[in-house]
Amino acid sequence: MAFPGWSALFLLLFLPTAAVAEAGPAETAADRFLSDAFTQGVPPPKLLWLTGERRATAEMILGHAPRAMRIRYRQADGRTAWILEEIGKEELITVGLLVSAGRIERLRVLTYRESRGGEIQHDYFTRQFEQAGLSDDLKLDRRIDGISGATLSVRALTRLARLALYYDGQLDPD
Repeated sequence: MAFPGWSALFLLLFLPTAAVAEAGPAETAADRFLSDAFTQGVPPPKLLWLTGERRATAEMILGHAPRAMRIRYRQADGRTAWILEEIGKEELITVGLLVSAGRIERLRVLTYRESRGGEIQHDYFTRQFEQAGLSDDLKLDRRIDGISGATLSVRALTRLARLALYYDGQLDPD
């Protein structure tokens, strides 16, 4: 004799799992950033190889050697999108940067893993990067205001902004 409660318990435990499995992988913050940046469809990824002078310049901007030999980016309509990571104080910060005409169009913190300094994720902070360009000495052409308690995270975002602008300048026009 079967217990009537068992079938209900089975449905509660296993049916939601089956529905999630059929739905496919969840959209990531990077996917959302790219789909917002390219409303006509996300272009396929391209690769920028970091060799020779390009690698040395990236190392100078970061203050350490880049973690990869090649960087993925997306390019369409004279714009490039970069998903870059840098250490804040102890953890990686993942940032999406959209560059247009040698200027940052948009900077979004996609994943913040530090225990402090999360204020850098807010629009009121990231908006100050918009329309920033790169000067001849590879610095941003504007001052970025810091946040008390998030100094290292602010510096990490500033380095990534400089790096995305530098990488963008290394590409052939679209």
